[in-house]
Amino acid sequence: MAKIQNETVYKATMERIEELLPLVDDDTPLTDKNLIELDLLSGLVEEYEDEYFPIKAPSLVDVIKLRMYEMGINQAKLSDLLGVSPSRISDYLTGRCEPTLKVARELSRKLDIDANIVLGV
Repeated sequence: MAKIQNETVYKATMERIEELLPLVDDDTPLTDKNLIELDLLSGLVEEYEDEYFPIKAPSLVDVIKLRMYEMGINQAKLSDLLGVSPSRISDYLTGRCEPTLKVARELSRKLDIDANIVLGV
């Protein structure tokens, strides 16, 4: 099947997917024509969205800020938690400098951030 070439076709494909969704469920046989069409259209939409609406990985700063929000802590509490100065936390959050390996380890452990994100892997 051809790729989705423009936004008009993308929107029409999304509308068709919305029509098909109520017609299939986990018990629908794999040979069902609606399920097959839904699967094909979903693949086309995925390719289109990957190309035109890519989702980039969050930065470490974004993840730290999110975890601070989720944990209800401010920069001062984060500095206490990590054992670094508040000004150093500010440097991390503004991107002026990267955390040391020791601080990165503490960020991962104490904020429950995946080590790959902390290390930029």
